[in-house]
Amino acid sequence: MHSIHDVPAPAKLNLFLHVTGRRADGYHLLQSAFMLIDWCDTLHFERGASSHITREDLGAPLDAPLPADDLSVRAARALQAATGCTQGVHIALHKRIPAQAGMGGGSSDAASTLLALNRLWGLHLPHSALAAIGLPLGADVPFFLGAGHAWVEGIGEQLQPLALPPARFVVLKPPQGVATAEIFGDASLHRDTIPATISGFAANPWSFGHNDLQPVAARLCPQILDGLEWLVSTGLSGRMTGSGSALFARLAEDCKTPVLPPAWAQAGWQMRVCGNLAVHPLAGWAGS
Repeated sequence: MHSIHDVPAPAKLNLFLHVTGRRADGYHLLQSAFMLIDWCDTLHFERGASSHITREDLGAPLDAPLPADDLSVRAARALQAATGCTQGVHIALHKRIPAQAGMGGGSSDAASTLLALNRLWGLHLPHSALAAIGLPLGADVPFFLGAGHAWVEGIGEQLQPLALPPARFVVLKPPQGVATAEIFGDASLHRDTIPATISGFAANPWSFGHNDLQPVAARLCPQILDGLEWLVSTGLSGRMTGSGSALFARLAEDCKTPVLPPAWAQAGWQMRVCGNLAVHPLAGWAGS
């Protein structure tokens, strides 16, 4: 095998996000429900004649260009270092998931890179080994190596499979992003939400809990409040996902899809209607 093309890297939405504490090392303890959606980046991999790892951008959303040392490149290097593999790769990345959105785009790119190169380089590492390589790259990477939605605890590394019914969502991303470190470092962030249970969440998954990061993020990025107010004006109840500025609202079956104001589209707002995914598109690739 010399190449693998059209490898998807799906985004996620946090249906809720509670901060339940903080460890002595400064990492925050979280609870969340991660849901895969069909807003995806696409990656292509060509095995190289040397050990060099290179990347080209086939397209990007409205955000700034990717750094040369993005998470897909770092994931490939981490896999080389962990296994002693001397093969190289050229990665072509079509970036569609916006940055600083709380949708996990970079972590998903890293996970899809690990899964694809595990196959392309003939390494056959199991899921547990790939997760151990991926976790230092980002707390969300192990989730994107899994088969589907997950109940998430700890710093993001404790995962339990989660079943969710099919649903559609409006996902709205303002032009401005929010830096994760700035939110978690804010003194006003509430860090003592009482831990929840999966059974409590399962009783009403679409409106359960809240996002503890949203008040801080909205103060740092007022466009979040603009987006939430616009969703309300269309009859939808919105919420921020993750630690970024993207918002989402579930669409009922009989609900009309709102139309993004033309002035907002021209100013760099992005909106998509997304469905949740029953399973990760690369489920079963670990070990193959």
